[in-house]
Amino acid sequence: MSKHLSTPFRFDYVGSFLRPAALKEARQEFSEHVISREALKDVEDTCIRELVAKQKAAGYHVITDGEFRRATWHLDFMWGFQGVAHQKTDKGVCFHGEPALIDDTWLTGPLSAENHPFVEHFRFVQALTDENTVAKQTIPAPAQFFQQMILPDNIERTRKIYATDEALIEAIAAGYRTVIRNLYAAGCRNLQFDDCTWGVLAAGGKKGGKFAYVEGSDLKKLAEQFVTVNNLAIEGSPEDLVINTHVCRGNYHSVYFASGAYDPVADPLFTREKVNAYYLEFDDERSGGFECLKEVTPGKKVVLGLITTKRPELEDKAAIIARIHEAAKYVPLEDLCLSPQCGFASCEIGNKLTEEEQWAKLALVKEIAEEVWA
Repeated sequence: MSKHLSTPFRFDYVGSFLRPAALKEARQEFSEHVISREALKDVEDTCIRELVAKQKAAGYHVITDGEFRRATWHLDFMWGFQGVAHQKTDKGVCFHGEPALIDDTWLTGPLSAENHPFVEHFRFVQALTDENTVAKQTIPAPAQFFQQMILPDNIERTRKIYATDEALIEAIAAGYRTVIRNLYAAGCRNLQFDDCTWGVLAAGGKKGGKFAYVEGSDLKKLAEQFVTVNNLAIEGSPEDLVINTHVCRGNYHSVYFASGAYDPVADPLFTREKVNAYYLEFDDERSGGFECLKEVTPGKKVVLGLITTKRPELEDKAAIIARIHEAAKYVPLEDLCLSPQCGFASCEIGNKLTEEEQWAKLALVKEIAEEVWA
C-alpha cells in the first residue's frame, strides 16, 4: 500500500454516516422477525455500496461502511466477543438532554475473539476499494471495552470472571490482538480506535452531575489503565498497519455525554499512547483550547474536528481556517488535518441533520482543507 493511501488524510471523517430509510426499515423488520438475517444483509450490502459510491464521488480517499451493520459505534464490537451478553436497556445512559437507549452489556465468561464478525464486515468494504481509496475499519478502543466492564452496574459480574483489573486488561488486550491480526490478514491497513474514556476523565470522571465511575475512583490510575490496555492491544502489530484514535465526548442524537478540555489527560494520551494520529473534537467550547496539543509527540498527526456533526448549520469558512492556524502554533501545519468532530450517526438514531446536510458538511471540510494545504 502506498504511503499516500494511509489515514489520516488532509480532509477526512471519523467513520459513521446517517442510516438511509431503507436500512432503518430493514433493521426494524429483522428485529420484529419479519425478514431473515439474509434479507437484512442484502439491504445492508446495497446501502453500503451506495454509501461508498457517494464517498468516492465526494472526493474522499477513505471509505467505510458507515457502521451500517451496527446498532452502536462500540457495543456491537463487544458483542462479537465470546463471554459478552447484552439486552435492551430499561434506563439507558444519561446524556445531556436525553438518555441514550443503548443495550446493557456485561461479561458472562472468559473473553475470546476468534471469528469476530467485524472481520467479514471489513472484507466487504475492502473489496470496494480502488487505486484512489483505502478502507478504514473503526472499532471501539480497548479502553472503552475496559471501561464498560468496570462501570458500577457491571463491576460485580466482572469480578466473578476476572478477579483483578490487571487480569481483565490482559484478556481484553489479547482479544484485540486476535481481531487486529485477523483484520490485517483480511487486508486492513488502516484501523481506528474510537475512545470516549478520555472525555470522561477530562470531565473529572463526571457527566450530567453524576459520577460515571464508582464514587472516589482514582482517575489518575484509570488514565494509566486506559493507556496500558490500548498499548497492550497494539503491541506486536505489523509495521505497515496504521492505527489512529478518535477521542470523543459522546455523540447520540446530537446530544453529548461529557465536557472538558484535553489538558488533564494530555499526559498520558498525547505522550504515551502508541497511535499514529489523533482525531480530536474541537467543534465548541466544551473541548477547550489548543494549548494541550503541545504535548503531542513530535511527528504524530492531529486531525482537527472543527466541523460539528451535531447541528446542520455550516460553519464559517474563514473562522475555521483561522482556528487551523491557531492550532498550528502547537503542532506544525504539515502534521494537521481537518475533519468533522465525530461521526454523523454513532448510533442508529443518528444526529439531527439530513443526509443532504451531512454531505454539505463533508464538502466544506474538503474545500477548506484544499485551500489551507494547497
